[in-house]
Amino acid sequence: MNLTSKQRAYLRGLANHTEALFQVGKSSLTPELTAAVQEAFNTREIIKLSVLKNCQDDPRELGEMIAERTGATFVCSIGKKLILYKPFKEKPEIILPKA
Repeated sequence: MNLTSKQRAYLRGLANHTEALFQVGKSSLTPELTAAVQEAFNTREIIKLSVLKNCQDDPRELGEMIAERTGATFVCSIGKKLILYKPFKEKPEIILPKA
């Protein structure tokens, strides 16, 4: 899913008030983390992750890899925070602004 800058800004604003659900540490992207993120998308549409200082990977690349593996859309990385979006298949709760 390709997002416009207006849609990305809208999703960033929604994620601004949420805490990071997951932390990516020195072991980087593990299958367990990917499975946990995938499971979390069953109950929410926006997920925020925090990349710890001891992780050597680039946060943007990590976000894109997680999005690819979970079928989500990488919204953005703000410093060491990642925001991912995956709408519910039936009845999405978040209605994006028109493109």
